[in-house]
Amino acid sequence: MPNPDTPNLDKWLSKLKEAIVDPDENTYLVGHSLGCIAILRFLESLDEDQKIGGVIFVAGFGHDLEYEGYKGELSSFFASPTDWNKIKTKANKFVIIHSEDDPWVPIEHSKIYEEKLGAESIILNGYGHFTDGDGVTELPIVLSKLLEIAK
Repeated sequence: MPNPDTPNLDKWLSKLKEAIVDPDENTYLVGHSLGCIAILRFLESLDEDQKIGGVIFVAGFGHDLEYEGYKGELSSFFASPTDWNKIKTKANKFVIIHSEDDPWVPIEHSKIYEEKLGAESIILNGYGHFTDGDGVTELPIVLSKLLEIAK
């Protein structure tokens, strides 16, 4: 995504719309961390008659993060309330994957996705924030779940 060190929703949303020209029920998205919020906002922006097949969120969060030292760098992604009801109608299936030891996104965020979207929640342990710094360079469960929800 553009400018990952200074993320901006408008720029990220434009990039998604450029990459996903004609979303339909054969479209499946996978997002990690802030990419999950970008996908939520992308789904909000879809026309009334548009719907995709599904989404897998990895280490996603449902509202702006709140931890010591955080300065609201992600505020453009949360300038308006998330329209969970609209988002829920824009994909056939949702899956949220979290790790209990994620230092950045508390496990409670998986419950938001479960409650608001009816997402299947998968809780792992030992994966941190699913980054190479956490020793995670592959995540086979994502491919497995993607193949499952695409059936």
